[in-house]
Amino acid sequence: MNNTINSTNFKFPNQTNFYKGKVRDVYSINQDKLIMVASDRISAFDHVLSKGIPYKGQVLSQIAAKFLEATSDILPNWMEATPDPSVTIGKKCDPFKIEMVIRGYLTGHAWREYKSGKRLICGVPMPENMVENQKFKNPIITPTTKADIGHDEDISREDILKHNIISEEDYVMLEEYTYALFNRGTEIAVEKGLILVDTKYEFGKDINGVITLIDEIHTPDSSRYFYLEGYATRIKNNIPQKQLSKEFVRQWLIENGFQGKDGQSIPEMSDDYCNEVSERYIELFELITGDKFIKEDVSNVIVRVEKNILNYLSN
Repeated sequence: MNNTINSTNFKFPNQTNFYKGKVRDVYSINQDKLIMVASDRISAFDHVLSKGIPYKGQVLSQIAAKFLEATSDILPNWMEATPDPSVTIGKKCDPFKIEMVIRGYLTGHAWREYKSGKRLICGVPMPENMVENQKFKNPIITPTTKADIGHDEDISREDILKHNIISEEDYVMLEEYTYALFNRGTEIAVEKGLILVDTKYEFGKDINGVITLIDEIHTPDSSRYFYLEGYATRIKNNIPQKQLSKEFVRQWLIENGFQGKDGQSIPEMSDDYCNEVSERYIELFELITGDKFIKEDVSNVIVRVEKNILNYLSN
């Protein structure tokens, strides 16, 4: 599909580095600025799928920008400008080597661990006799490592401090910020008739050593949402919750014989299915933000993105 951002190969003035992640293309400018292009690539089970999803990058970029603005009173964040709907430009930070995952409900990875008989996750105890998707009495923080290659791994607070991955002083601040961000995200979600189930935050330090929120927050790629209406009834009757996340893509892959395991082939997505996924992402945007999604001109999307970035840099 030629109206998607599948890859970029820009050469900007004073560009010093380029990094291609699963979903984002990140350009370093001098030593202090990052240009993050949210591509339309989609990943699941740690694999990038074969086709891009129209408007996906715009959806993620604009949700993240909205929530970064809505939480900027809690702590500084890296964002400085959004010169294009799929682009964020901001200050370069030295990232902490962990991700702060916070869970308000027993679901996903935590539920799979619980169902297997475990009652500790990342060193955090989970009560007996819980059911899938049940709310924890208080949200729990279950950090993971940030792997450059391969899978992120669960890690406990004790191991983070023992191996001096982060100082105790910094880690205490990350915990405080994580709870505060999750509380704010929860409040905003309730206003939209949603439940913020779990999410992850990434932090770094800016050039002055100030702890700073980096990357995206509260998007359907980094977070899980349930619908508030019907939640209690579904729990009572042991019915799966209505979810707002990219879980529907994972389910489609599972139905088509792919879970990222050795020997499995990624199924081919038809254009019709890609457009269906696009509409789901737009629906997520409108529910999560409460705003009407405005489709930008994607007739020559790569040229548009490059032009908008260059205009910003020149000014």
